[in-house]
Amino acid sequence: MSSTYGKLFKISTFGESHGVGVGVIIDGCPSGVTFDSAFIQSELDRRKPGQSRITTQRREADEFEVLSGIFEGKTTGTPIAMVIRNEDQRSKDYSHIAQQFRPSHADYTYAAKYGNRDYRGGGRSSARETIARVASGAIAKLILKEMGVEIQSYVSQVGKFKLTTPYQQLDILKAEENAVRCPDPIIAQQMFDLIDETRKKGDSIGGVVNCVITGTPVGLGEPVFDKLHAELGKAMLSINAVKGFEYGSGFEGVEMYGSEHNDEIYLDSTERVRTKTNYSGGIQGGISNGEDIYFRVAFKPVATIMQDQDSVDAEGNAVTVSGKGRHDPCVVPRAVPIVEAMAALVLVDFYLRNQAYNR
Repeated sequence: MSSTYGKLFKISTFGESHGVGVGVIIDGCPSGVTFDSAFIQSELDRRKPGQSRITTQRREADEFEVLSGIFEGKTTGTPIAMVIRNEDQRSKDYSHIAQQFRPSHADYTYAAKYGNRDYRGGGRSSARETIARVASGAIAKLILKEMGVEIQSYVSQVGKFKLTTPYQQLDILKAEENAVRCPDPIIAQQMFDLIDETRKKGDSIGGVVNCVITGTPVGLGEPVFDKLHAELGKAMLSINAVKGFEYGSGFEGVEMYGSEHNDEIYLDSTERVRTKTNYSGGIQGGISNGEDIYFRVAFKPVATIMQDQDSVDAEGNAVTVSGKGRHDPCVVPRAVPIVEAMAALVLVDFYLRNQAYNR
């Protein structure tokens, strides 16, 4: 099972949804990085359950413990180990599906591949694994902050409610002022109401998270197989429930002529190479060009719903499966910090690779 990501800034996550806890080992973090515990905890708090009535009501403090790699408030350059212990497991909520396969979950595929599965919340397939990504991504963000790189995400769509305003015209920080994490308060309320109505029906709904990265240096990314946008796509598609990724003009770009879509180049007043438009999404030839990187990530409706569904059990018998327990009716409000974390991990890894080349 692949639980490791990155080449130089490498993370390995461990733990299960209903086990002792979830954690991460970070190998390759440079020494001397200020370890801002308050910031790391604030990132975990953005992801944790129980934030409002439209998220899972599982109650977890999600406080992290550092086991190694930090001394006197700085990273030492040795492996950093962190763990977040589970406190509010209700494994009995899953006993009814011990031998049953839930529709659109990883139950059947895990059982077919490994010959067994942890049915308690899905084990490693649970989105609780992403807390380890947020913890390590927070450290990556601290490194990027020293470089002047900022990553901001927000919810742009829930169901049919869409925020179409260009990100340049938004105050993205306002996204943290409401439970949905949409920077437009009016559309945010519409999204909230839809999620709440969906929750009451025992159903789920999907959505879209937009991400904007500013201050990226020129030259991150590798030609051919390790293109920056390809690695961002892989990182985002590795997040639970993600069904789509597009950057820059994305699919809408197919409706444009090359004469419209090409980003013409000029020198600004500081003689920095810039582009007049940014349909490329800050990436050309798989390498960052210094403009804003922006992309969209589509999340499917959460697979667990409180309604009866047809399925089969481990013996192939027809069964009726009904969801139990505490689940998000829409994942996107809590997915915002996960998207940011994975973007940070990608950028830091490429930055360190550039540093290695330049030595």
